[in-house]
Amino acid sequence: MRFTFETSFDGVTEQLFTLGEIPGVLWTPDGAAGTRPLILLGHGGGQHKKAPEVVARARRFVTECGFAVAAVDVPGHGDRPKDREYDRIATENRARVDAGAELAPLIADFQALVARRTVPEWRAVLDALRRLDRVGPGPVGYWGVSLGCGLGVPFVAAEPRVRAAVLGLGGAQASAEAAARITVPVEFLVQWDDERVPRARSLALFDALASAEKTLHANPGGHGEVPAFELDSTVRFFARHLG
Repeated sequence: MRFTFETSFDGVTEQLFTLGEIPGVLWTPDGAAGTRPLILLGHGGGQHKKAPEVVARARRFVTECGFAVAAVDVPGHGDRPKDREYDRIATENRARVDAGAELAPLIADFQALVARRTVPEWRAVLDALRRLDRVGPGPVGYWGVSLGCGLGVPFVAAEPRVRAAVLGLGGAQASAEAAARITVPVEFLVQWDDERVPRARSLALFDALASAEKTLHANPGGHGEVPAFELDSTVRFFARHLG
């Protein structure tokens, strides 16, 4: 892991890094030393590791809980180069939707394809971060909705170091099998009027989770209209399970 840039603002140190071809960012309390909980944030489709919502969420976890937080660019996003194969599939999917195909299954299949690459990448990033003195081998949480859910469900299912997860805005089309292997506490977000993921598919994914402790947070509105107060709930959720 190579750090390329560092800055500090209002008690939070932000460090850009690369691990091989993977660009990422780590947020920690200023002067952090010793082991602390770590949360991995999965960004949404068309976003990147430093999207405003990602940064705001990370800063809350650092300042209010003293956690370390990290995010990486998934393939084809942020500082990653364009992927011709992914671009081809995305173009074909748009054409199929224009011709009358249902959007949700196409999204699910595409996310399942990308996850086969991102799951081992994220596990390698997790290995490297936990070797840092200011992070250490503490408990790990995962947050990801939309694309972050489609890629996050197989990651959480495969990664025993993750002790709690916030997921949502995703469906069971390609994730049900992985969800059945998730047993950690989960907070799951559903937008009742989601135009991208049908409500029934989201509820099916929630049902598929094998977690003994799982909570459904359903709110009115479309895919991108998750209420701001859900972040407050997320902070309390991770503080309870990781802190």
